[in-house]
Amino acid sequence: MAYREKDTEKMFYSIGEVAEMFHVNTSLLRFWEKEFSSILDLSKDSKGNRQYTAQDISKIRVLHNLIKEQGYTHEGAKKYLKENKKEAFERDAIYTSLLKIKEQVLALKKMQEEV
Repeated sequence: MAYREKDTEKMFYSIGEVAEMFHVNTSLLRFWEKEFSSILDLSKDSKGNRQYTAQDISKIRVLHNLIKEQGYTHEGAKKYLKENKKEAFERDAIYTSLLKIKEQVLALKKMQEEV
């Protein structure tokens, strides 16, 4: 069996990295942290810098989808998450899985084209 490089994920991401992922300003992430404190409970390092985990990024992705893509107001997003929190995060998990599958299919397609 051929060796396959394991997809590695960082343990923590900086606020700048997360802002870049979602094409938003760091100030928006700080605002969401305050506005959605019941959902976003970030850890900080010894210097006080925010540390985003993969789970935190999933939460940001849900918020980004609701507010930036679906047009919810902050209050509307809070209400939606209060009523549908489990469903929203299950959808995000499915979305993430589908993205990984898409990447794998595209990589296989590229390999076939090279042969």
